[in-house]
Amino acid sequence: MNSKMKGFWQLLLVILVVAAIGAWGYLGYKSDKVPGIQNIKLGLDLNGGVSITYEAVKSNPSKTEMNDTLAKLQKRAEAFSDESAVSLEGDRRINVDIPGAKDAEAVLEKLGSAGNIYFIYGTTEKGTVNIKQDGYDTDGKPKYVLARALEEMLKDGSMIIDGSDISGAEGVYRQGNTGATEYMVELTLKSAGAKRFADATEWCVKQGGLKNKIAIVYDGDVVSAPDVSTKISGGSAVITGSKSLEEAKELATIIRIGALPLELKAIRSNIVGATLGAEALRTSLIAGVIGFILVCIFMIIVYRFPGLAASISLIIYIGAVILLMLAFDVTLTLPGIAGVILSVGMAVDANVIIFTRIKEELATGKTPRSAMKIGFSKATSAIIDGNITTLIAAGVLFLRGSGTIRGFATTLGIGIVVSMFTAMVVTRWIMYTFYNLGVDKPGMYGVAKPAKRIDFIKHGKKYLAVSGALIVACFVMLFVNKGTTGNILNYGLDFVGGSSVTVTFPDKLPSNAEMEKFAEEVIGEKVTVSAIKGSNALIVKTTVVLDDEGTMQELKKAFAEKYGVTAENIETETISGTISGEMKADAVWAVVIATICMLIYIWIRFKNLAYAASAVTALVHDVLIVLFVYAVAKITVDNTFIACMLTIVGYSINATIVIFDRIRENRNAMLKRDSLKDVVNDSISQTLTRSINTSLTTLLTVIVLMILGVESIRAFAIPLTVGIICGTYSSVCITGTLWYFMKTKMDKKNA
Repeated sequence: MNSKMKGFWQLLLVILVVAAIGAWGYLGYKSDKVPGIQNIKLGLDLNGGVSITYEAVKSNPSKTEMNDTLAKLQKRAEAFSDESAVSLEGDRRINVDIPGAKDAEAVLEKLGSAGNIYFIYGTTEKGTVNIKQDGYDTDGKPKYVLARALEEMLKDGSMIIDGSDISGAEGVYRQGNTGATEYMVELTLKSAGAKRFADATEWCVKQGGLKNKIAIVYDGDVVSAPDVSTKISGGSAVITGSKSLEEAKELATIIRIGALPLELKAIRSNIVGATLGAEALRTSLIAGVIGFILVCIFMIIVYRFPGLAASISLIIYIGAVILLMLAFDVTLTLPGIAGVILSVGMAVDANVIIFTRIKEELATGKTPRSAMKIGFSKATSAIIDGNITTLIAAGVLFLRGSGTIRGFATTLGIGIVVSMFTAMVVTRWIMYTFYNLGVDKPGMYGVAKPAKRIDFIKHGKKYLAVSGALIVACFVMLFVNKGTTGNILNYGLDFVGGSSVTVTFPDKLPSNAEMEKFAEEVIGEKVTVSAIKGSNALIVKTTVVLDDEGTMQELKKAFAEKYGVTAENIETETISGTISGEMKADAVWAVVIATICMLIYIWIRFKNLAYAASAVTALVHDVLIVLFVYAVAKITVDNTFIACMLTIVGYSINATIVIFDRIRENRNAMLKRDSLKDVVNDSISQTLTRSINTSLTTLLTVIVLMILGVESIRAFAIPLTVGIICGTYSSVCITGTLWYFMKTKMDKKNA
């Protein structure tokens, strides 16, 4: 088969793949019967979910008891969705919002249970009967219940072990003797509990009847009462009887987290609508499509046929990301969209790095085929290093973070892995397809002009001075805000809490946008609005603490005048921030550990601490500059703030790695007459076009989001735009220069 025929069949395959992705995307968007983009789970901000309010049975719980209960409920809620939000309401209530959930009763049944688990003798040595048979279950097996009060058993020595003796719990399945699948929870016991369990099973083996049984009692119910056939001394046990793997995993989660410090009762449960509304999702999708089209046009104009190959590769990339999000059941929220934007930017960046290298090789007189081979080879290290550093950060954020942090890390991690594959494999394959079809002239790929050396080192101190001045201005602005408002930043509801107002309307329910405008005019602060499905009510949340003597009276009066709502149909509660102290600590530790891990990787990979130190310094610089924008513009700091900062960190480190990779390459090839200063200046100059083009392609999507998006989307896109520009500036003007200053100082000290 000649090359043109081979290229024809390759092109036909590419067309079929792209057409299949396009058809799947269209049908998946239009029809519920085809799994596609419509089946991606959306967070509470984009799609709504279940909202449950619990109240402590204890009349005067302490603040510590409430906070501990909130923390454990947060962990339980995350078993349903990583994006779940839990907050305090008043002194005795806790509100739980679980995105994507549609069955409030099913959530109620599992979420608020006490979580107490005990292993009890069926009958004690003294002959006291603890359990009795109560009919049969649906499978025809005997069903057992407690024969006497659990409180008595806990006092008279009937209990073998309890939840405090369990160190781990996992939901698993296995094939039974009959071939049927059994779902169960495997427990790992602590050493003291393992010894007591081994002694108990050894005694039970020698007995008969109920004495041969150990009952597993969960929340007052006997969930299992198996016969003991052998001494169990391995420090493990199992709970059988789960109807599905999901049920087993949920039970394992509750057991692993432990009992709630307080007994709770559910006082209300609602299916709530999206806080951002359908308009936010629609405009985000439109902005994404427009941004993608603009990126493709830009790539084709600048890089010609390689740009066309990259555009086709990006279509395959998007299809693969959607498929993986469906496979891993990812919940997409606004912070998750940030992770997608960053990963798309990195996917484009990998192609830009490759194409820049190819153009450089063509400039030396090599044939397109040879230039492609060498270009992909030389670009590999920069792509791998840049993506792995960001992947390290995503991994740490997923393991240490919680809530929206995990959602961001998941979408980012998926995007990074797919982007490396599409850039290194798919784009290469498509480019060789074009070559086989006769696209073999250098002009079709673009030939790089020699990069003009710019003396960045000469102006390095000026760059550092400008950055230093902006950082000082940031701290000054934070102090000014603290003095005038009491907070260094304009914290939103997620951080500081406020008030929740539930309003039941007598007539037509107003839209979210109408209610936001109305409430903000009365209260004087930003609000979020969500509808309660199946009722004629809206929930309005604000950072203002409403009281009957002040703003609340004005709000009730305004509702009565405009909508005819009586005071009895307005319920108010003080709420805490959904981002708890534990979640903030998780976020801080996740970022710190991720930064340290990235520093260590860069240090090992580039064999020089100066690389790592200058890269991390640039990261801190970018974060502080964006913080300055938040402080000056009074942009609301909510859960999207964390995602925005993490996006900037990932973007900045990737751009820095590309420059460091070129410095390392040029240092290895430098001649005796070359100075280190010239090497650094050449390296930054040679990668300048790549830095600018990558920033432009990423900014295209973000700017379209900023123009078309609703206000909450815009408030997220503005600092992200500043962060991308700042990250490009720090990578080009600061990191290389700072590395040069550190390296020369270290060399002088060693000399």
